[in-house]
Amino acid sequence: MTHRKVTTKQVIVYLLGLFFLSLGVSFSIEAGLGVSPVSSLAYAFTLTSGLSIGITTVIANVLFIICQAVLRKRIDLKNFALQLIITFFFGFFMDATLFIVQLLPTPETMILRWIYLIISLFVVSFGLLNYFTAKLPLMPYDTLTFVVSERFKLEFSKAKISSDLINVLVAAVTCLIFIQSFGSIGVGTIVAAYFIGKVLGWMMAHFQQPLQQWVHKDGNLAN
Repeated sequence: MTHRKVTTKQVIVYLLGLFFLSLGVSFSIEAGLGVSPVSSLAYAFTLTSGLSIGITTVIANVLFIICQAVLRKRIDLKNFALQLIITFFFGFFMDATLFIVQLLPTPETMILRWIYLIISLFVVSFGLLNYFTAKLPLMPYDTLTFVVSERFKLEFSKAKISSDLINVLVAAVTCLIFIQSFGSIGVGTIVAAYFIGKVLGWMMAHFQQPLQQWVHKDGNLAN
């Protein structure tokens, strides 16, 4: 298999990752218990503006790109353009998957809401498994975490925690100002912040290597 075909597999895995990531976020939105820190700002914008989650996802990620430029004190147009293209894909997936999830029974009981939240943890983790395994450019929020790590000389894990906390804080303040509630922030936000890492770690330990082998197997044979 040629390098082009290996790249095609990477793109497929990457897009599947973005799709399942958005699907998991959509389940958490429908659960109504609070979304994950990564999506909290975008959903806060949706709650306060009435715009679709796809549009606000793009807006939030544009802000993350601006933050990168401020912290790096330079503008990398090629890199930012690529991140923006990825953002539009993710925004489209967000609107599409939320439409799909809304076709399912509305979680009116607390038990069903928690079931939706638990489903979201596994679906988001599966999406992240594919997204990271593809080893293609990261979305603006993840890139911003790396920039924060480099700029302030922090371990990536600490930079991740810092980025998540700031994102959640800004989302909470936005909701409090405009709709007088925490809106996108809730117990589900805390659950997602803790358990997605755990579930993703388990999935990576069991499935990342086979997935990588599938992506690169024939390419290695061609070498």
